[in-house]
Formats: sequence, C-alpha cells, structure tokens
Amino acid sequence: MPKLFSSKSSATPKSIPDSASPNFSFGRIPVMDIWPTVGGGSRPAKAVVGEHFPVRASVFREGYDSVAADVVLINPQGREVQRVRMTYLGGDLELYAADVAIHEEGRWQFRIDAYSDPISTWIRRAGVKIPAGVDVELEYQEGRIIFERVIEDSDTESTTTLMTALATLENTALDHESRLSVLADPLVLAAFEKNVIREMVSPYGPFEVLVERHRALYGSWYEFFPRSEGAIQHDDGSWTSGTFKTAARRLPAVAAMGFDVLYLPPIHPVGTAHRKGRNNALVAGPHDPGSPWGIGATSGGHDAVHPDLGTQDDFKEFVQQANALGIEIALDLALQASPDHPWVAQHPQWFTHRADGTIAYAENPPKKYQDIYPLNFDNDPEGIFQEVQRVVRHWMKAGVRIFRVDNPHTKPVAFWERLIAAINATDPDVIFLSEAFTNPTMMRCLGEAGFQQSYTYFTWTNTKAEFVKYLEELAGPASAYYRPNFFANTPDILPFNLQTGGKASFAIRATLAATLSPTWGIYTGYELFENSPFEPNSEEYYNSEKYEYVPRDWDALYEQSLAPYITKLNTIRKQQPALQYLRNITFHNTESDSMLVFSKRHGENVVIVVITLNPEQAVDGNIQLNLPALGLSWGDTFTVRDELSGEQWQWQENNYLKIDPTRASAHILTVHRHG
Repeated sequence: MPKLFSSKSSATPKSIPDSASPNFSFGRIPVMDIWPTVGGGSRPAKAVVGEHFPVRASVFREGYDSVAADVVLINPQGREVQRVRMTYLGGDLELYAADVAIHEEGRWQFRIDAYSDPISTWIRRAGVKIPAGVDVELEYQEGRIIFERVIEDSDTESTTTLMTALATLENTALDHESRLSVLADPLVLAAFEKNVIREMVSPYGPFEVLVERHRALYGSWYEFFPRSEGAIQHDDGSWTSGTFKTAARRLPAVAAMGFDVLYLPPIHPVGTAHRKGRNNALVAGPHDPGSPWGIGATSGGHDAVHPDLGTQDDFKEFVQQANALGIEIALDLALQASPDHPWVAQHPQWFTHRADGTIAYAENPPKKYQDIYPLNFDNDPEGIFQEVQRVVRHWMKAGVRIFRVDNPHTKPVAFWERLIAAINATDPDVIFLSEAFTNPTMMRCLGEAGFQQSYTYFTWTNTKAEFVKYLEELAGPASAYYRPNFFANTPDILPFNLQTGGKASFAIRATLAATLSPTWGIYTGYELFENSPFEPNSEEYYNSEKYEYVPRDWDALYEQSLAPYITKLNTIRKQQPALQYLRNITFHNTESDSMLVFSKRHGENVVIVVITLNPEQAVDGNIQLNLPALGLSWGDTFTVRDELSGEQWQWQENNYLKIDPTRASAHILTVHRHG
C-alpha cells in the first residue's frame, strides 16, 4: 500500500511582528513548524464545528529564560474571541500544543503569540539558586517584583492568594524550603496561570481554518442505482426500468439501517453510440441499459434526468422524501460525455480531436472506453467552467447539497479549486467528495484544493501494521487538508478480502470502516454478501450493475443479510460522539498481529474498539491500554460495556480477550469510570 502523505514537511510562519523588518520572518521569540497549516499558510486548514484539533509549534529562544505561547482564535468577523495557553510537550523540537475547538462555521483564523515568560523563569531560577545559597536576597527581591507585577492587574481572588504567598516568601523567620514551598502551591500556580506576564510578544500568523458543517467529516453513506430498484424483466428479455418513484420505496430501509447519505450514480440520459453491454462488452444487446457514466443523449445531458427514471419533479420529490427520513442525497458529478451528448455538437472545442479528425475517447491502456469522451479543459476553460457551475447549481436548486465527483484527478486541479470556491462562496454547506484512487501527491493536492472529503486506500489496507501507519497519517499530518471516506466496496471495486474471507470478512470490513473513519459507506449488495468477481484476480463484479439492471428481493433476503449488524454499527456511531471524529484516535498494544485495538475520545465519551483481522479463526491475546489516552490514571479499574452484545467487564491496564469471528467480529466498548 502506498504511503498517503509525507509527514516531514514543515510550515514557515506567514507573517511577522509589526516591530520586525518586513525582510525577516522571525520575531524576538522564534517559532517554527506551525501546524495545522496548509501550503505554508497559503490555504486554509480543515475543521468542522465542534471538532477538537491540536495546534502545535516549536517555540524556543536563546539562553535559558523560559518561553511560552498562546493560540489566539479570530472569528470570521476578524475579532479575537479566545486565547488558549499552549502546553509544553518537551523533546528536542521544543514542542508546544493546545487543544482548540471552534463551534461556528466560517473562515476562522488562528495566531500563535510566543513570548518570554518571566514568572516561570524566576520560579525555575529561584528553585535552583536559593537552596544553593547563590544570590539569595537578590532572588527574593526579584521574586517580590514578579509578585507585585502580577498583583497589579489581577482579580480580587488572585490578589488575596498572591498577597498571602508573598508574605510567606518574605518571612525571614522561615527556612528557605518553607518560603519557597508557596511556588508549588496549586492556588498560587493557578493565579499565575490566570494572570500571565507576556514579554517580547512575537505573533505568528494569522493562519486560516475553514470550519464546515459536521457532515463534511461525519456520515454513513449508502449507494444504490435507482434504475435497479423496482426494475422488472419481461418474458421477451426486455426491461422496465426502476424509477425515482419505485426507488423511493427503498428509502425507509436505507434510513432504518442508519444511513444518512444516499449516493446515486449518474441519473442522466445514457448515450447509444458505442454503448457498453453486460460485463463491459463492447457491443450492447438490445435490452442493455448501458453505463450511467456514458452521459448524454438526444434527451439531454448533465442537467437532464434519464426519461426512464422519471422527470425533474420526480427527482425533487425523491430528494424531499429522503430528507424527510434524515437522508441527504449525494449526486454523481462525472465530467465526461457520451458521443451523443449535446455538448459534442454544440461545443466541439471542449474535446480533443485526433489527427484523423475523430474525437478522442477515454483510454487507460490497454483499456478503452469508446462510450465516453473526456473533456479537454484547455481549449475553452472559461466556457467549461461556467457550464459546469451552471450544472452544479441546477442540481443544488433541486435539493442536492453533496456531490461525489468522479475521477477528479483526470481534470485540472485549478479547475476544482475555482469551482469549489465559487460554490462554497454562496453555499458553504455544499460538500464535494473526491473519488480519486491515484498517487498520493494528487490526492493531497485535491484535498488542499478544497474537496471536503476523499476516497482512500482503505480498500487495500489489510494488516495491523498497515492500519496503524495509515490511520496515524490520516488523523495526524494529513488531517489538516484531507478527510477520509472509507467505502468498504464500490461498483468498481470488489476487494479481494471480500472475495476470499467469507461472510465474516464483510462484518470485519464494515466494522473497521465504521469505527476507524468518521465517514464510511457501502455499495448496495454488500449487506447480501455479494462477492463474485468477473474473473480470477479481478476486482470487477461479475454481472456488474454498472452495465445492467440488478433488482434484489430485499424483503426475502433481509433476515439472512448483514443489515441487522450494519444497523447496530450505525446506531452506535450516532450514540457515541467519539466515533464521529478522526483526530482523536489512539492505538493500543496487543500481542496478536491479527487483533487491532484502538480508542477514540471526545469529552467524557470514550470508546475502545477491539477487532479481529482474521475472518477464518479465533484470535486471542493480551491488550495493554494507554490509560491516560482514555482519560484515566495508571492503576485505575473501570467498567467497559460492549455496545454490540450488552456485556460488561471490569478492566484495567492489562486485559485478556478472545474473538471468534463465527460469533462476533469485534467488541465496541464504552468506558465507564468508577465513582
């Protein structure tokens, strides 16, 4: 599995103190490696409402005096609304960090104010020099100055505390140990923390953070083809297509499974020229509906509805019915055209013409897609941009607020950056999902360009080591610009782990996707354990729904399906806020390489997931938990409740567990503190 993004990059501070020359970037107190920043601060970092994200930086200075730093939050109106003291993490990099959450959508900013900390400098110096008998009276005099400076601007409570402490500090009848003990008094330290003295303040920033709605990070996606839902085959082999009205009958079941986003492949007219047949055959049969991605016919293009599915009003009603059930509709945005698309005749300059005068069709040698013409974005970039923006806004007016973008990596990144910015400038709630399974650099670039979500390498991640490495990357460095959507399968991808692992593998992969990532999804048929490949070593489905109608008898198959388990997963996700976030993941040690253990924490909600990676046999081993990551102290005993089975156990740092995939693929445990 390729590495997604490099974690070696660092950001250079974007702005400098007013007192410094514009030719220099460092203030009096140096700061380096500020995170989260994107493109050296030239583009916004990503966050959603209520999401906690750590701000980190290296803060240091010459000599031995203490330094400190604050994160200053600036709201979209340009007003400073919060100052958060950063905590020193230590290490050779002199790292400082602060946990920050923003509770309002918009383009926020943060600034780091680094400064000299005379309080900490004196406390540390006095604690060494006075016991050693060095400059004793001078140190007490300088301590008095520190106390008086703090008292001058402090509140009544802090003043009382500090005056009492100062009296003890200056009481010469006491020994030095007693006098200096006030510097370890929690009340005194709290008063100092509340009334900070900042010297040589060096601001860095501001850096932008784009705070979007929660759906940009969290959601449970389900994909189905409307034409298959309610489709009927007749005795002569012909078909009556499913429609939006028949597909709407499936919506209550999708909602009952806990899915809150329904993704529809293209719903537009399909061309007849070079239409593909069953299993991607080059010649279509008389009753083959063709691929929905072969967009465009005499009945219209990207702003039209396939006549077999119904009308524009039928689609709007479908969207309204879904919304009433708590489901948002995600619509495919595939910027390509069949040879029959109106664009081909009206805007021939939008396509690439070969030496013989023909229009170039899509190719991924040796594969050929004669039913699709790619757009050429260089001949008339403004014309294409305006048309695509018109198409997107057309569907927005019909109620669509999420677009799943097909193969964005085959179009110019600058186009997406401009389009997403234009749409979000007027409608910041609109979400774009990048369907790009490609090289890490392009995937990162698309995230930085503005895509709110992205497909990932989850489908091809299998081992414990791979999961740990990949999630630490996604939840760490990449989270500033990249939000994952873990689809367990797609119409294009039948993973090998589902082809060979039996029914248990479907439960395992669903659990991994639903708990590791805030957003996950499945393509219909997953819950029925559909896993027949087109041929050995192929990730294509046999009798793929991309090329034919595939109606399913859901009522007859429900009891034998994975749907009840998926319903449990999505219910747990909605009840446990910790599972709705990404940056909060911690992996814990286990003896078995076939057992993955991780936790997520959001406020008081703490969830531990223990899952087997072996669908064929039981695995067991000891689990060693990082208790502080759970909000506990070393040595604590606590109760865990399995939200899947209802069982409860008393746990501590070290625990033994066995998982038999024939009974359960995982334990999803909520932590309940004693007392």
